[in-house]
This record gives sequence, structure tokens and C-alpha cells, in this order.
Amino acid sequence: MTSSVLARWAHGLTVADLSENVRHAVARHLLDGVGNAVAAQRLGYGRAAWTVADALGGPAEARPLTGTRAISAPAAGMATAVLVHALDFDDTHAGALVHATAVSVPAALAVGQQVRATGADVLTAAAIGLETACRLGAASPHGFHGRGLHATAVVGPFAAALVAGKLTGLPVPVLVHALGVAGSSSGGLLEFLDTDADTKALHPGSATLGGILAARLAAAGASGPASVLEGRRGVYASMSERPADLTVLTDGLGTEWEATRIGIKPYPSCQLMHVTLDAVTAALSVGSVDPAQVVDIEVHVHPDSVPIVCGPNAGVAAPRSTYDGKFDLPWSVAALVHDGRIDVATYTGASIARDSVLATARTVRVVEAPTEGPAASASGHAIVTLDDGRVFEGRVAGSRGTAAFPLDDQQLLAKFIANCGDHPCAPELADRIFGLADEPDLTAVLDLAARIAPAPLH
Repeated sequence: MTSSVLARWAHGLTVADLSENVRHAVARHLLDGVGNAVAAQRLGYGRAAWTVADALGGPAEARPLTGTRAISAPAAGMATAVLVHALDFDDTHAGALVHATAVSVPAALAVGQQVRATGADVLTAAAIGLETACRLGAASPHGFHGRGLHATAVVGPFAAALVAGKLTGLPVPVLVHALGVAGSSSGGLLEFLDTDADTKALHPGSATLGGILAARLAAAGASGPASVLEGRRGVYASMSERPADLTVLTDGLGTEWEATRIGIKPYPSCQLMHVTLDAVTAALSVGSVDPAQVVDIEVHVHPDSVPIVCGPNAGVAAPRSTYDGKFDLPWSVAALVHDGRIDVATYTGASIARDSVLATARTVRVVEAPTEGPAASASGHAIVTLDDGRVFEGRVAGSRGTAAFPLDDQQLLAKFIANCGDHPCAPELADRIFGLADEPDLTAVLDLAARIAPAPLH
């Protein structure tokens, strides 16, 4: 069974098995995840999950990221995961279309504290989680989304279960049971896309919680089906709209790392609109354009992206919430035309209420443009027409931040520093995370994060 292969690989992996390239990639995603969580805490996002986690309390096993009070590891993992994902600024694997860090790093940080793991052990566990999440999603590209499910929430419990099981030293047979139990926690409805809800931000929290609990349940003697992945009622048969290629889960496991191909977002919005934003930026690179002159913006969008970022409300009415704006491609394109950028400030209550931006959003026309490969790695094409007859065209081969066009370390560091509000402790925190393999434990990282973005509850 595939779950047995994954369990044996995770159980046997050590930090010495990670090449320098893999270690660096994992550290980059740790840095990005911590930065996104700090930004969310600073700006007041993820409060509901934090409040619930703090109220759950429990034994003093782990602090949520940015917190100072230790609570149970499952609760801490849940709170951290929601913070990492709350701004929709966290990384995406294009082929899998999953946010791998949001369901891997929070589990590694929480359970790592619980067992007093070294930085090297946490790095290794995070690598396992990242790789697992990416491969599970890539086995059926856009299959879970096609069924109306958030892929991150489907694969997340498995990734978190392996992370928790690795750090707590579960033997292979128990890890297999943990994966079997974790499968019943998979889910995550995309119904939020048709409303003003932000339930998507909660999905990594539920997945992390479910995965950590699955490992604990298996350790306590609960059994789970070894056929949880390939069975006739397993995850792919039940939750994917498209056939799954299970060889993707195991071929090259341990030697070829999907974790090195995870993209890091330059924009705090759905990954599937990024290439369009880049194409519009390219079109307008010739100089400044008065938004009032825009009469038509034609954008070519992959068919798999259209239901996610071009819903019935998109380009018709103002976003129904700040989170809705992150999935409204026409409005986001219009905001880019008006502001010359897309950043955290783009998606605030005052920003999404601008009538002038909505007027420009109504000029955006979406043309479906099928291409080879998954939607998140598609090319982009935009044509902007002004009322004086001038036409500006932009084409990009892919979006910035993806594996094909990655942000370098300096660009990632700039994003991290900005997420930390330019706090003077941010450079030290970045250094600690990049050097996590040499840290004796997580204390310094957690202390610095809490200093930069103190939690509302202690």
C-alpha cells in the first residue's frame, strides 16, 4: 500500500539525508510561513482560531507562533496554521495547487516543542510534511478542486500526521495507521467562493489539528485503513474529480524533491490570478496609465482557474469581503491598474469599497485560454485598451515566485521584513530560521516571533 511506502520513507529520513539544496528550500518555506503568520498577527487576522485555541488550553506543550503561553500541541498547531494562511500570502506548489507550508510547518513547530526537538529534527519533519503535501496534491492536479474541495484541506491531515508521527518517534506500522486515521479528517469545502466567508483561512488549522490528533490516536491504538489513498472508498476515489496517478506519490521519493519546487507568493491573493497580474504589469510597463482612460482589459485565463477567481460576483459588484477580494481576479486587476501594486493593503475594507476600482473592474473581460500543464503554471496574456485608441499588450511565460520564476533569497527576505513591519528583530529571526539546523531547540525562534508580533492573548 502507498501509505506504507510513505510511512517507511518518513520514519527512516534523517537530516543527513537532506541535500543542502533541500535544506535551504525547507528553510525558505519556514521563513515565509513564519513571516506570513507574524503579519497576520500584527494585522489582526486569525483571531477566531487563536481565541479558540487559547480557550482549549490543555497541557503546556507548545506555544502558538507569536504566543508566550504554552497550550496543547494540537491547539497550538491549529492556531499557527490559521495565522500562516490567513492572508493567503503563503506558498503554493503549482502542480499540486496546495499550500504545503500551512499544513506542515505549524505541526512541526507545535510537536517539535512538545518533544523538545532540535532544530535539525524540526527541519527534517517539515521537509517530510512539505514533500507529502505536494505529492498528494500532484497525484491528481486540480482533481480535488474540481470536486469542490480545497486541496490543502484534503492533503493537510496526512502531511501533519506524518510530521507529528516522525517527531514523536512512531514506528512504521503505527504511522500507517496514523495516515489511515488522518484520511477521515480530509475535507475543506470551496463553498466560501460564493459568499463573503473566510472559511478557507481555517482549513489548514483544521487539517493540522486533525493530523496531530490522528498521530496521537494511532499511538493510543486506533487503527486506520492502509488503503486510505488508493482504496475504492479512499481519498482519491471519494474526493477527486480526476484520475489519480499514484506513482507520483512514490517515484523518486527521497531523491527527487517536490519541496524544492514550491512557489513563494509575491501577492497576498489566490495563486491562480498571479500570472494575470504579472501580464497586466507587463502591459503597463511602458508608462503610467490613467485608470479613467481604460475602456477594456482582456485577460486570458486557464479554464481551471476561472471557477476559482472569476466567479459570478467577480467584476460585477464590489468584493463581498476582504477575503472575497483575494479571489476576485477582475477587481484585483483593477486595483493593480489604480495603485500600481498588489499588497496587504490592497485587501482592506476601505480598499475594496472604492467605486473607482469597481468601475475599472467592470472593463475586465476574461477569455478562457487552455494550455498544457496545471493552471498555476500557465502563461499569462493581457491587452489593455484606452479611450484614445492606444493598446498595451503584456505576455508572461509564468507567474513570479513559482518554481520556474522563483523569488531569490533577497526578494524573499524583503517580503519577510515587510511582513514583520520592518521590526528591528526581523533580521535576527531570519538568520535563526535559515540556520535552524544548528539551533538546539525552537526557543529563540519563538521568542523573536512573539517579540515582533505579540499575541492578543497570553
